[in-house]
Amino acid sequence: MYHKLLIAIDPEDDGEGKRALEASLELLSEDGELHLASVYNPDGGGFFPHVEEHSPEEKESEVQNHLDLLARKYLPLNQRAALHVVAGSPGETLVALAGQLCVDLMILVSRGSSGHWPLRRATVEYVSVNAPCAVLVLPALDQQD
Repeated sequence: MYHKLLIAIDPEDDGEGKRALEASLELLSEDGELHLASVYNPDGGGFFPHVEEHSPEEKESEVQNHLDLLARKYLPLNQRAALHVVAGSPGETLVALAGQLCVDLMILVSRGSSGHWPLRRATVEYVSVNAPCAVLVLPALDQQD
């Protein structure tokens, strides 16, 4: 059992969050701490990085709302979780957050190279190599068949 778990959640994928939360509840000790984290790009990105869809504050609020909804939807009522919404590069930001929180285990869900986000595989690899804790990489639900 692990005392401090950090779950990296893609704010765009509800199924991924559910999968990671289910796995974390099996691995978390009774008095353990659960941390949910989503990393977002404050600059928007895409083909026209100078054209922003939302302000950084709006994007942060949107990701925070999604993370909060996910926690309320899939966590048991007696389980609390600290929510972390952080701007930056996903791999580096998750590794830094894991170190800052002194977690025992970080959980990621990987779609491999077939995901909608081409950097996902590089992020999983970066975190796996550089994290200051154990890393559990779960396959996405659609890859289990």
